[in-house]
Amino acid sequence: MKQFLSLPSPRALTLEFAWFGPENVPADAPTLVFLHEGLGCIALWRDFPQALCERLQCRGFAYSRFAYGASTPRPHDEPFPADYLEREALEGLPAVLGAMGIERPWLIGHSDGGTIALLAAADDPECARYPGIVVIAPHYWVEEVCIEGIERARVAYEQGELRARLAKYHRDVDSAFYGWCHVWLDPARRDWNIEASLKNVACPTLAIQGVQDEYATLDQIEAIQRNAPQTRLMKVDDCGHFPFLTRSEAVIDAIAAFVRESR
Repeated sequence: MKQFLSLPSPRALTLEFAWFGPENVPADAPTLVFLHEGLGCIALWRDFPQALCERLQCRGFAYSRFAYGASTPRPHDEPFPADYLEREALEGLPAVLGAMGIERPWLIGHSDGGTIALLAAADDPECARYPGIVVIAPHYWVEEVCIEGIERARVAYEQGELRARLAKYHRDVDSAFYGWCHVWLDPARRDWNIEASLKNVACPTLAIQGVQDEYATLDQIEAIQRNAPQTRLMKVDDCGHFPFLTRSEAVIDAIAAFVRESR
């Protein structure tokens, strides 16, 4: 059964959300907040949040952002703003956490969600709001391999089976896909770069990426460590853009160990 929260907004914005983990957890257990990728939603995390929360004996929370899953769709005549990731990190995420009464969560972000986690942590240099983050296949700048991957996705969406597959998960699949696609393929996007923000990430950070990621090179996580030396890296061999799905046990092991050691 889907659950929804309403946020103050001129459009009466509603977002779907879900809780994960065992019913009874220790009083001092961390709370994990899962931030999905650019075409994701709660359902596309699959079993990963529940499995990770059970391993850590903690609670987890996930929500589908505006335009995704069963949340309010993006009007088709309203493009995503170029700074949509920054807005989510500094406005959308804090609003959701405040509405749900979630304090000091660990952020677990994949792809766009990983970038959101980085930007949120960078805005919290004293680690007062976010005690730690895990970023899986994040982006800090636009590589040519990323553009090529999104171009392939657009072809698969318009000429292949991707639209039908995604339509199972999104209330308005065109809203979700084209909102994301148009931002990243806009020529003005080529200059987007948040490396300066990475220097402000002070909390414990684990950065994970598949060596064969279709959308990025390993520079995306190596730059995080260059700028925030406390960052641990996990490079997953024989793995593409979704290590939490294709190498789930190894990723769960690594995240669980990281959270336990960093608390």
